[in-house]
Amino acid sequence: MQKVEVQLGERSYPILIQSELFQQNLQQVLPPARQVVILSNPLVAELYLAQVQALFSQADVRHFLIPDGEAYKTLSSFEQALCFLLEHKINRDVVLVALGGGVIGDLTGFVAACYQRGVRFIQVPTTLLSQVDSSVGGKTAVNHPLGKNMIGAFKQPDLVLINTSVLDSLPKREFAAGMAEVVKYALIADLAFFNWLEQQQQAIQARDKAVLAEMIRHCCQMKADIVSRDETEQGERALLNLGHTFGHAIEAHLGYGHWLHGEAVAAGMVMAARVAHSRGDLNTHELKRVTNLLQAFDLPVSPPEAMRIQDFMPYMKTDKKVLAGKMRFILPVALGQSAIVDNVTESELLTIFSL
Repeated sequence: MQKVEVQLGERSYPILIQSELFQQNLQQVLPPARQVVILSNPLVAELYLAQVQALFSQADVRHFLIPDGEAYKTLSSFEQALCFLLEHKINRDVVLVALGGGVIGDLTGFVAACYQRGVRFIQVPTTLLSQVDSSVGGKTAVNHPLGKNMIGAFKQPDLVLINTSVLDSLPKREFAAGMAEVVKYALIADLAFFNWLEQQQQAIQARDKAVLAEMIRHCCQMKADIVSRDETEQGERALLNLGHTFGHAIEAHLGYGHWLHGEAVAAGMVMAARVAHSRGDLNTHELKRVTNLLQAFDLPVSPPEAMRIQDFMPYMKTDKKVLAGKMRFILPVALGQSAIVDNVTESELLTIFSL
């Protein structure tokens, strides 16, 4: 079993990574609980609900399901989950369990932050994207038609359980979406990791368990280190949003669920790389390497054909990173190096993306 620690003082917590994790005896690491409520979706529940329920054999375990997909990461689902807890007289000492991908993880965390002013919760991510990124760090939120993740809270989990075996059942498109976030980590701060991903393309695509475990551990360690230094995104943590300013605009404009989050982030990273290239930071060869690596993992490298740069502007101007009325972008200024930039103008974007 591999272990990564998110260091946040009294709120520190471990990330445990292992194949067949659900078959292990985890009583020593699970928080004690009399009541447990597992939030999931029907697809994941059919595969893994019984195994996760069995981990809490000494507790009263209930489950609440929402339909699968980004379209259900809403205030309505949030309210339904709260109603379930209230109707079943769930107490403040409950442990909520997020069993699913980023949608379930974000929703469960937001519910945990708000129910009776805060209860404990565990992340059990079942997609590659949630294992390498969204399950770690305490960002929780729901979407709104006017912006993605604009309503939420910071709420750290008590524990993250990453069972790498669940990736065997992950559809190819979902696996590819997760690789977008993996490439993001390499691009923002780790050239050696970027080189490693280029070298390990075939093993990753073949879902080699040892290679995937090392890849997931590395991403979790990178995020844990950043979150430990900047939990509430006052500075360095904003770098983790590389590709997201453009990507969130794609998701909101098309309607949540048409493009997977990772697909939108991949296209957004290339758009950010093109901005950096136009400003003389990222050279042509580096831009090509970024594009090639994303394409190698079956990810889009261009925005949707129907979108023009003018379609992006309303969403980017209300993005969470806007500060004092200025749009802020995360740009890859070199492979393995990124920066927060607030002087990219609208006219500059119109010139770069004459779409």
